[in-house]
Amino acid sequence: MKDWRILLSFAFLFAFGAAITGRLAVLQIVNHGFYGALAQGQQNLTEPQWGERGSIFLQGRRGELVPVATTRETALVFLSPPEVENPEETAQVLAGILNISPQEILSRALRENSLFEVLKKDIPADTAFLVENLKLPGVYVEFEGVRVYPEGEFAAQMLGFTNADRQGQYGVEEAYNRELAGKEGFVRLAANPGTYLRPSGLSEPEDGQDLVLTIDYNIQREAERLLGAAREDLNFESGSALVVEPSSGKVLAMATVPSFDPNQYGKVSDLSVFQNPITQGLFEPGSIFKPITMASAIEEGRVLPTTTYMDTGRVQIGGASIENYDQRMWGERTMTEVLEYSINTGAVFAERQLGNKSFLSYIERFGFLRPTGIDLPGEAFSENREFRKGYEINFVTAAFGQGIEMTPLQIARAFTALANNGVMTTPYVAELAGDRALGPQEDPQRVISAKTASQITSMLVSVTEHGYAKSARVPGYYVAGKTGTAQISYSALGIPKAGYSEKTNQSFIGYAPAFNPRFLVLIKLQNPETNTAEYSAVPIFQNLAKYIIDYYEIPPDYEP
Repeated sequence: MKDWRILLSFAFLFAFGAAITGRLAVLQIVNHGFYGALAQGQQNLTEPQWGERGSIFLQGRRGELVPVATTRETALVFLSPPEVENPEETAQVLAGILNISPQEILSRALRENSLFEVLKKDIPADTAFLVENLKLPGVYVEFEGVRVYPEGEFAAQMLGFTNADRQGQYGVEEAYNRELAGKEGFVRLAANPGTYLRPSGLSEPEDGQDLVLTIDYNIQREAERLLGAAREDLNFESGSALVVEPSSGKVLAMATVPSFDPNQYGKVSDLSVFQNPITQGLFEPGSIFKPITMASAIEEGRVLPTTTYMDTGRVQIGGASIENYDQRMWGERTMTEVLEYSINTGAVFAERQLGNKSFLSYIERFGFLRPTGIDLPGEAFSENREFRKGYEINFVTAAFGQGIEMTPLQIARAFTALANNGVMTTPYVAELAGDRALGPQEDPQRVISAKTASQITSMLVSVTEHGYAKSARVPGYYVAGKTGTAQISYSALGIPKAGYSEKTNQSFIGYAPAFNPRFLVLIKLQNPETNTAEYSAVPIFQNLAKYIIDYYEIPPDYEP
């Protein structure tokens, strides 16, 4: 009986040992590769690293570059509690440097189950170097770049910002994120005892490219100043100022109010303020569209600047009556006077001479049914489906800029054809990425003849010399321009109701010197406390145009 028990014990021990040996063989021989890789993964962490994001610059008066988006080096200090050798002494030393209570540091240093405890973020580089030079066991410093916008709200919608993942959001930051961000690298971090979070290998990241924009810092600054001052006086809901070089498409200024501080984008409650109303805001332009109608009819030989018609104050289209502003009746007038006094029925006359089919063709040629192709993200455009249904009333109202939608950038682009001898240019905002030249993404397009463009320019000069836009004149210079006051539809205000509200968009678009334009300016205000653009948008244009003329030191056309 005793021998039987001994044999049974030996058999049990033998079986147990065989099982352990077999299991070890499986772990160490059969599955050696799998568990070796698993251990390697646990002991070595791979962390992405980015190079410094490229800066964004605007151009100054004499070619100097002004930084408007840069990367400031900051650092964070963190603990690896298992590595901290003297928690009390470490807490006392760091407390005075980081301005944190010793008790808080000590409590973090004593967390045995934690491997990573952040003490403080966004500390200055000199403080970080001081901590690093102390060489305290378990105390680490990690340097990082923080995106900074030195000018605050300046040009915010055009610039955009970067999020917590360093990705560009909105504006130039999003459009050129690849160029600005550079290329990602990787750091291998050893997690063995005593070496936790210490780099053991590095794949070098590449810094991003600097970006130089076409925006002129001083013109942008003046445009924003004028809009801000006018908003206090006119109490409008929002306003935009766009300045373009018509011969090239370079955007010289893109100003909007209200704005936001991209340094504090997380505090913005109304996210719609991030959008750029110049490229993303659709509106019915009103009478600033009349020169497009007139240019189309002149190009087709249907009217001349001197062509006359008899205005009876209204045009009847089925059951609808189209009237002039203030229900005024003008009698016999020329096409030039139609623009001078912004006569709705005169624009209808020109469109009818042209014909609906040709009118639609020119609307397409002037680019109102497609995006402009500007190098900014999320550009909006309207297919104008209601207008394209072909109803007579839609063509008639579109002739004077109602019932047809576009962005401020689209109407400005169309006007470059009037200012640039009939050739329409594509707007763009980025000029250089590192050493690489940038430019418009589409080639210039001839829309009308140079002769037609010259005739329309003369008619628009007559608007500022003899018509409703006299206050747009700059002494000594010929200015071509047109006012526009358009009712805002209920649907555009988000109200589910047909028809138009009492609110208005008031605009002025013009270029100077008229016969050799150096700049084109569009001012658009939403619902200012004035009746027409003559008293709201025009004065802003005049002040900005005079500033640019003086800034560029443009020789006068004549002695005032």
